[in-house]
Amino acid sequence: MEPRVTDNPEQSRFEIFDGESGELAGFAEYERSNDQMAFTHTEIDPRFEGRGLGGRLVRGALDSAREAHLEVLPFCSFVRSWIGKHPEYIALVPEDRRPRFQL
Repeated sequence: MEPRVTDNPEQSRFEIFDGESGELAGFAEYERSNDQMAFTHTEIDPRFEGRGLGGRLVRGALDSAREAHLEVLPFCSFVRSWIGKHPEYIALVPEDRRPRFQL
């Protein structure tokens, strides 16, 4: 099975579950207000590191933000770095905020 990314709005975070065990492997915390989603922290359980789950988690979270027509504020360094490596997602960050995030 493939890893699964879900939004957990009660805890204000996207979660990724391991495809083999079904265990929670990590999460990306966010704060949502109006038409913006600010990512503040991303964490992958050390048992699941090195398997690309962090990237899958961020991609899923950003795709969800895109579908909801939300602007993204990548305060989390992992999310910010991932966006920098995937220019097709830079448009989610408001143009006037990109310099602040070095994007």
